[in-house]
Amino acid sequence: MKPFSYERATTPAAAAAAVAGKAGAKFIAGGTNLLDLMKLEIEAPVHLVDVNGLGLDTIEKTSDGGVRIGALVSNTDLASDDRIRRDYGVLSRAIVAGASGQLRNKATTAGNLLQRTRCPYFYDTNQACNKRRPGSGCAALGGYSRQLGIIGTSDACIATYPGDMAVAMRVLDATVETVNAAGATRAIPIADFHRLWGTTPHIETALAPGELITAVTLPKPIGGVHVYQKVRDRASYAFALVSVAAVVQPDGSGRVAIGGIAPKPWRVEAADAALPQGAKAVAGPLLAGARPTQDNQFKVMLTERAIGAAIAQASKGTRA
Repeated sequence: MKPFSYERATTPAAAAAAVAGKAGAKFIAGGTNLLDLMKLEIEAPVHLVDVNGLGLDTIEKTSDGGVRIGALVSNTDLASDDRIRRDYGVLSRAIVAGASGQLRNKATTAGNLLQRTRCPYFYDTNQACNKRRPGSGCAALGGYSRQLGIIGTSDACIATYPGDMAVAMRVLDATVETVNAAGATRAIPIADFHRLWGTTPHIETALAPGELITAVTLPKPIGGVHVYQKVRDRASYAFALVSVAAVVQPDGSGRVAIGGIAPKPWRVEAADAALPQGAKAVAGPLLAGARPTQDNQFKVMLTERAIGAAIAQASKGTRA
């Protein structure tokens, strides 16, 4: 680990100003991803700005009947909140499906959204990776790509976004609230928050340099049966090969978002409209334009089957 300086921020705007004003500075909260990357020298911040004292750790009702989740709410507290479990069950289930209890106790809402890919070539500093070193190439393109992306990828990167929580937030149409160094705030729809890789896979989100996440808001509850289906190589503590966040209404309509296959939580509203027709009808528009490799071609069929399993659970009124 390389040397770095450290400070504790006193306000969100001050935290944003501290990071924006120093090249190589980073925010730190739970540190569950950043510290690992620092140990491997994938991340080498010269300055860390601790945001844990900013009071962004509450879950509150909003005037339109939704909820506002502070950026520093832990994954454990979010998943166990009575309102989240009752009205946004897919979010609670997605969080519990990810990581261990110990990690969920430390991981924060904002940090979870910002976690970086688990592509093995990203983690191996001896390999070419455009996310680590822009312009160096992508070793995954000619390497072993079983766990990597099949859609939304590019000739510069085929890594996937690894999280579970954001997939559920995508199906719930969440909004990410931020503040910048000047104290100006903005609201970013979750659909626009994570970027496709394109030619700049090192730019992973819509955040500007130094912009700090302060909260995530969820609109009023939409009812229905909430299901989170996660397919992985082992039963726990593993990232998804394919995951499905689904909210299905009594008439069979609903919403579907997919994890484990793309640079961002993958949702296509035209696919939502096909939900009453079954998994195959949903998978068609959802995966239009997919570019799987020989190693991960199986994810195309696996996605359809995982959607089918989620629909079947919802039709029985069961949840996973």
